[in-house]
Amino acid sequence: MQITLAHIGARPAKDNFDALIQTYLKRCSALARCQAECFRSEEAVLDWIERQQGRVPIVPVLLDGRGRPMSSEVFAEWLGARRDGGAQHIVFAIGPASGWSGAARSRAQLLLSLGPFTLAHSLARLVMAEQLYRAYTILTGHPYHTGH
Repeated sequence: MQITLAHIGARPAKDNFDALIQTYLKRCSALARCQAECFRSEEAVLDWIERQQGRVPIVPVLLDGRGRPMSSEVFAEWLGARRDGGAQHIVFAIGPASGWSGAARSRAQLLLSLGPFTLAHSLARLVMAEQLYRAYTILTGHPYHTGH
């Protein structure tokens, strides 16, 4: 399975956030191919998703404050179910500062909320990268996740 962590905005500077994001994505890569992508607009990310479609449809997940909040365990179950169901590519996309349009939200398989706080893109990317790693450790029984 391939995981893409996408965001809309300027290319991130090589800073401490980016280094940590890459660390978590690299840790995940033992279990899934992981990459980060940056796009200039909502249209650009949606067009990219359409162009990436293969034999099995991409699973688009839009991070949105109006989305479904999940615990780490529930998120791991969701990710594991997609993996076991044959999903080949899941895109987790952090939207524009003004939020996703209704049209974009309707194209998502899941609207996922990281919580009620508004987060800077770099921080949201880091939280999502860590949660992806945490989900894989839960799925594999690795001791990283202690359940509290």
